[in-house]
Amino acid sequence: MTSVTQLVAFGGVVLLGAMSPGPDFAVVVRRSAVSGRGHGMAAATGISVGVFAWVVAAATGVAALLAASAMAFTVVKVAGAAYLLYLGVRALRAALRRGGDLTFDAPDPGMQGAWAAFAEGLLTNVLNPKAAVFLVALVPQFVSSGASLPDILVLSMIALTGSAAWFLVVATIVGTLRKVFARPAVRRTVDGLTGAALIALGVKLAGSGNP
Repeated sequence: MTSVTQLVAFGGVVLLGAMSPGPDFAVVVRRSAVSGRGHGMAAATGISVGVFAWVVAAATGVAALLAASAMAFTVVKVAGAAYLLYLGVRALRAALRRGGDLTFDAPDPGMQGAWAAFAEGLLTNVLNPKAAVFLVALVPQFVSSGASLPDILVLSMIALTGSAAWFLVVATIVGTLRKVFARPAVRRTVDGLTGAALIALGVKLAGSGNP
């Protein structure tokens, strides 16, 4: 049974990992700025569910198999890089075509609805093999290979809660500034910057070596 001290330490490390800049952060910021706080929160929830799944995979050995298999790791890496490039190019295209007065409540072209935002957050996280590598190294420090299902679920829920807390705060802060982001110039800037960041992260992921 994992002690309370270990659980707190695990939650702290996961939270620090969530706070580090990356594709998850870029997706939540863009979703919140372009589509509003609700869609940003939906993306944040999708990311958190992805973190939950990775912790379960790491605790049960599935993520270790992925990290150890060059072919499986490469497949996930290429898929993740392609998805980030897709998101980045779409954001840049949105930045280039926006003009005139914008209605902030209008749905973002091609990604309508909270479920689409949730799926975007989920795919961004689960298609990131670096999450597998990070958690494969982290989880065994807090749970043994023969851990019980309750222990695994507790760790997974802590990871989900910590990630959700951080990204919901980000979505709330950015969403609260919706009047600022409703300005065409600001919105184009957000699309351009997040698009460039997602493309850079996709290229970096594609060029990264296997563990």
